[in-house]
This record gives sequence, C-alpha cells and structure tokens, in this order.
Amino acid sequence: MLAGSTGKTFFAALALRLVRDGRLELDAPIARHLGQEPWFDSLPNARSVTVRQLMNHTSGLVRYELNPRFLADLVATPQRRFEPVEELRYLFGEAAPFAAGEGWDYSDTNYIVLAMIVERVLGARAYDAILREFVRPLGLAGTVPQDRPVIPGLAQGYAGRDNPFGPFDAVLRDGRFAINPQFEWAGGGWATTGRDLARWAKALYEGEAIDSALLHREVLQGIPAKMLGPNARYGLGVIIQQTPLGPTWGHSGFFPGYLTEMRYYPERRVAVAVMVNQNRPAMSPARIASSLAELVLEAPPAR
Repeated sequence: MLAGSTGKTFFAALALRLVRDGRLELDAPIARHLGQEPWFDSLPNARSVTVRQLMNHTSGLVRYELNPRFLADLVATPQRRFEPVEELRYLFGEAAPFAAGEGWDYSDTNYIVLAMIVERVLGARAYDAILREFVRPLGLAGTVPQDRPVIPGLAQGYAGRDNPFGPFDAVLRDGRFAINPQFEWAGGGWATTGRDLARWAKALYEGEAIDSALLHREVLQGIPAKMLGPNARYGLGVIIQQTPLGPTWGHSGFFPGYLTEMRYYPERRVAVAVMVNQNRPAMSPARIASSLAELVLEAPPAR
C-alpha cells in the first residue's frame, strides 16, 4: 500500500546521514544550497529558512498539495508528472503565515525542498540513495519508490467520494493509479508493507539506520505540534507522543486511498505498523496500532 507521510522518515534519515558525515549542516540556511536558483527568492521566507526548520516544519512554507490551484491542475491532468520546482511555484509570491522558526505548520513542501538539497549534495537521486543505504541492506523487499502511476502489487485503495484529489473512490483502474502518485515525492513517496515499516522503525530508532547519538541529540528534540494531538511534538522527521503505554516515536501517513501509522515504543523496543486501504475506516490506524501495542506491551517479557 502507499505509505503516505511515513515515507518522510526515509528522506529524513538520508539527510541525517549527510549531517553525520559533515556534508550537511542542520542550522545552515537553505540559501547555501539553492540560493543561486533564479526562482529561489520567490519562495516565502527564502533567505531565513534553515535545514532544521524544513525537517521540523517551522519554516513557514505551507502545503503546496492543498493549494486550490494545484488541486485544480491535478484534477485536470491527473497523469501529469510534476517536477519539484513546479510544485514550489504554487507558493511563489505568497506570504508566509509566520517568520521562519516562529511557528509550526505541517507541510509536505518542507520535505520537497529538503530532498532537493539532499540531491544537490549527493549529486544523485534521493530514491536511489535510500534504496542503497536503507531499503536493500535492511531487507525491505516490499518497499519501492512511488514514482509512477503503475506500481506492481499495489492493493486497491478507496479514497471516498469526497476525495479532493479527484472524482474517484477506487484509486486503481486496470492497475493504473487514477492520479500519478509521483507528485508526493519526499512528502512521502513510498509503497511498502506493514512488516517492512515495523522493521524500518526498529532500525531507525534503535540506531541501525542513523547514529544513536544524533538521534537523541537532534532528532528527538521535538517542538509542540498541537495539530497532531494535545501531547504531540515533532522532531526531525518524527512524531513524538506520550501515550498510556509510554512514549512513542514514529509517523502517520495519508495518501488518497490509504492511511498508515508507524510507532516505536522505546521503553520496550517494540515497533508496530498498521496500513489500511481506505480513508474512512471504522477504526483509525492509530487506534489499531495502540490496541496491538497494548497486547504486546502488557504481555510478560520473553525470557
């Protein structure tokens, strides 16, 4: 199934590898990498945004994908392939809702810009680097880039009849997605399985995918994100929550036809991932994940 925004964790991990290697600085202005582009100063808050602010959604760059003009263009040409700069143009000339670093607003646009910077530093496709550095070494055989309208093995999803991304409920028609899901890119950008996501969460939050010291020093230093829940905080590509079962680290995901919840419980080193193929399920993936975690966490530890 399509994993929605849980895919941001892959792009965040790749950026953090570059931070670890000294090739990317979290508090460097993004102008260092993109400032010479002719379009750059049309981006809201362009000269004051840092890499860290992209990763924790404090940049002031709002969602391009909910812009009415983008949605109209997507509905009019559903199989169109959007380049990253084309997506950024929906924000050009718009005022930011707050100065960089002075507010919080969840936005795929942040991760589009982050991936552009990562590709500039790498000189290669972010998808290829993620496959090489994480997906293949961890044996995530069910995880593939969401970079085309035909993704072999993809389960049918149901977006609901009030779907803002187009006049369709079932998202697959003769094996082809009703819209080209490529546009999401670093805002999510992966098709995967619940098993793979749970394995990924273990690797990510136990220091196998990124450096443990960097994880605790930078990644998990979250800021309040009330949009995600009363106790939620957002770090560098991670949602941090306090739950009745203890703290959780992870991410939620949405794409038309699919909902995802990926959670890691650090006190017991347990990961849970739930994916459903409809946008209005009887029980949310978050509730299912909590129920599954409760079964595991309340069981006596294995001896």
